[in-house]
Amino acid sequence: MAHDLLFRGVAPALVTPFTDDDALDEAAFRRLIATQIDSGVAALVVLGTTGENPTVTEAERHRLVEWAVDAANGRVPVVVGTGTNSTAQSVAFSEAAVDTGADGLLVVGPYYNKPSQAGFKAHVQRIAEAADAPLLLYNVPGRTHFHIAADTALALAREVPQVVGIKEASGEIGPLSDLLARRPDGFGVYAGDDEMALPLVAMGGDGAVSVVSNAAPERFCALVEAALAGDLAAARRHHAALLPAMRACFAETNPVPIKAVCAAYGNMAPHVRLPLTPLEPRSATRRRVLAAFENILGGDTATP
Repeated sequence: MAHDLLFRGVAPALVTPFTDDDALDEAAFRRLIATQIDSGVAALVVLGTTGENPTVTEAERHRLVEWAVDAANGRVPVVVGTGTNSTAQSVAFSEAAVDTGADGLLVVGPYYNKPSQAGFKAHVQRIAEAADAPLLLYNVPGRTHFHIAADTALALAREVPQVVGIKEASGEIGPLSDLLARRPDGFGVYAGDDEMALPLVAMGGDGAVSVVSNAAPERFCALVEAALAGDLAAARRHHAALLPAMRACFAETNPVPIKAVCAAYGNMAPHVRLPLTPLEPRSATRRRVLAAFENILGGDTATP
């Protein structure tokens, strides 16, 4: 079954900015979106892993999607993370996102309850029946302890018209090779790990859903655009320059480091919701993270 590609290029996995008193920071969120779009991203991903979706309330979800759709204003698609380990909850989140104007949905492999591949297929089919929007599967077994097999993703691509792509964050070349070799026309395959963006696009993939783009969108877009254009020499240079920053994003649990970077450049507070905690202001980890970004962004940061 042929599909229409939802996007080609970079989609930042947007952080959810909070104030120091734990409220949503609408102004920071809108600034972040404006910067991303002005820097050339191809789509926005709201309420993914980097967006701290497990600790965002239903009312807050609605506001974040509403703000993102308004701020994007049709310039790029807005993809909303709606998958959970409850099919009924995933359906409700998906219907609400579509009703609020989302252009696509991101459906993660269910965590904790360890479904079979058949169970995951039924889960996705139920969501697709309820919410009429393009679906991106999201394979991140390091978080979920559930692996979306390439055969399962390809079967869904063939059988469910709304399933138009996958964010692949397993870090394994084998499943990526299978997906790229056997996918139907228009089925997007996106790196879910910044460090895998260059190898995936060089193999024929369509882009990346990025953490580092929250702080360095122009630099990461340049990497992916060069790779998509077939200029692998330039893409390798960008990859090498960005590599310390890409790795720094996982010096502690994402999105803790990238929020520290965004805060250091004055874009938002470093606040994350419990059970996550921000980097200690004078910690060696924070210094290493900021140093990795100073190498590509330059400028003065608010380092204590």
